[in-house]
Order: sequence, then structure tokens, then C-alpha cells
Amino acid sequence: MSTYIASNKEELLDIISIDDLEQAVKEAMDLPSFMSVFGGAGDEYTLNANKDAFNKYGIISRCMMGIPSVDLSTSLLGIPLQSPIITCPVAGNGLMHVNGEKDAMKGTLLKESIFCASTYSTFTLDEIRQANPQGNLFFQIYLNKDQSFNDWMLDKAVQAGAKAIIVTADAPVVGNRLWDKRLNFKFPFSFGNLDTFYQNQDGLGVDIAAIFNAAKNNLSLQDIQYIKDKTNLPVIIKGVQCKEDVERLIQAGVDGIWVSNHGGRQLEGGPACIDLLEEVSLAVNKRVPVIFDSGTRRGQHIFKALALGADIIAMGRPILYGLHQGGAQGVQSVYDILEKELSAIMMMAGTRNIEEIQSKAMIKKM
Repeated sequence: MSTYIASNKEELLDIISIDDLEQAVKEAMDLPSFMSVFGGAGDEYTLNANKDAFNKYGIISRCMMGIPSVDLSTSLLGIPLQSPIITCPVAGNGLMHVNGEKDAMKGTLLKESIFCASTYSTFTLDEIRQANPQGNLFFQIYLNKDQSFNDWMLDKAVQAGAKAIIVTADAPVVGNRLWDKRLNFKFPFSFGNLDTFYQNQDGLGVDIAAIFNAAKNNLSLQDIQYIKDKTNLPVIIKGVQCKEDVERLIQAGVDGIWVSNHGGRQLEGGPACIDLLEEVSLAVNKRVPVIFDSGTRRGQHIFKALALGADIIAMGRPILYGLHQGGAQGVQSVYDILEKELSAIMMMAGTRNIEEIQSKAMIKKM
């Protein structure tokens, strides 16, 4: 039986594709840890559909458009970005690298992007910020049944200079992750924020299902106003999958809609996330930014998501893979390959910038 050992690599990577990078990580990690990252819920129908469904959308090539170069720059909530890519909040980055979220944030900031820190980070929010005093930080919260924890955690986010709060709304219970059960996976460390609040320093062998049992599972629109009043920060709701929820959320004051099915790790048997994006984006109708994740692995995936209404694409597993293989510089390398692929697609599709992808890109449903 293999033993868990986190990577300590720090180097730029020569990435051919994210799929190749994933294979390298699979060969290097112990199986329970790798499958806890790679795997999804149930029979993994939704996990596989997320990636495969991108192939149902074809990009039409344009000719002789007179485009010498393309511009990937954009912005989110007034924050300028070099490209439309940000880093997803993901629990327990320490599984991939000894420096965990600290290196993941450093790599993100090397690309002047936004790092979204999870409630269930390996390191505390204070430690993540201290390691990276500058740069754009969002904080993702799993609201807890313990209101004193929510108050404390949101205060920490404000003190850390977070520029927005992300509420994950598609996880009232933990998904049925069969690989974790088959391989008896438990995080080989505890989570920094929870340790600090509950002063639990012996948290080896953390069962994520047990953690989720403490999460508030009756989220309501009133929680949005509570967070806004508590922090005076923009609130983004993550896990939106249908147009029926959009109006309710916008009327309740949300500042961003995050279209996601948790990378196929929560509700099994649902449709591919990219198939939901267009109708959600049309319902939003440019009133707030639309962020998208789930299944994105290539530059053409990013292009298609932008053309179907997303403003920003958040990357989860690919960032973890880069973190494992190269630390902060590995994360930077993931951004680099995705931006390189996106730039080439933009040139061939005759789109000069992100706005033109969103307004002029020709996408054919196949």
C-alpha cells in the first residue's frame, strides 16, 4: 500500500495538454489521494458528461479577418485581469503540495489573477494571506450550522482583504463519492480554519462527510443579506444550474452568478454544466458577471464557455495538477498553456478580444 507524501516540487512545467498533466499526476500520487481529486459522485456520469459535452459545440473558423494579435484581458467586479481565467476554491490543497494554498495563490498571482480560498483550506486564511500579502483574494464560505463560526470566518475574510465572498450553494450534503468509500480515503491532515476556531490540533484522518455534516444545509436568500451586512463585500453564489434560480438570486442582491455543478462531485445524474450555461446566462442578461466551471480542460473549452455567456472561467482540478507537479510555478504553467490555447483559438475564430468572443463568436450545436 502506497503512503501519502505531498509534493515539494517548485518548477515551471512544459505542459503539452492538461490531460497529459493529469496522467503525470496520476502516476506520481498514491491512488486514494489522486482519486479523491479526480473522482466524482456516484457512477460519474455527470463528471464525464461535463468534459464530453463541450464536443457538442463547434467553433466556426473565420478567414482573412486581419487580426495580427489577440487581447485576453478582461475584468471581474472591477478587478482587471490578464485573461478570463481565475482559480477555483478547492478544499485541502495540501494534498497536492506541502505549501498547498500558499503556492496555489502565489502561482495565481504570478498571472495577476484571482485566487479563491476555500473554507476547508489546509492553511488558515491568515497564513494564506501572510504568504502572499499582495494580490486579489476571494473567500469561499461553506456556511456552518454554528453561527459563531460563520461570524468569525467572515471577519477573518474581511481582515485578510478579501474582495468578494463566494457562497457554495450546491452542497447541502456531501455527494456520494464512491472512490472515497472504496479506498477509505480521509484527508491526512486537518483544515486550518476549522483547527484554529475549534482549537483541534489532532485532526489527522479528516472525513469530509463528517465536515459537511456541520455545514448549514438549509441555505436561504436571507443568508445573502446576512453576508453583505456582515462584510460589506460583493456576494457570489456558486452552484447555480437553472434559470429559475437566477431572478430570485439577483433580486436578493447577489453580485455574481457562478454556474457550476461542482465538477461532477455533488449531484450525480445531472446534465453537463456547459449545457446549462447559455440559458442561465440569458436569464442573467448581463446584470451581474457570470462565472463558469466544471469540465474545462482546454483553451477551446474556455472559448466555448465565453461564447455561451460566461464572463469568467474558473479552473479547479487543472490548477491542482499544476500545483502538484511544480508548486507556484506549476500553477503559473497551467495558466500559460490555457492562455496559449485560447489565444490560438481566438485567432482562428476571428475574435480579437473577450468581448468579441461573447458577441461575435460563431458556435454551431452539433
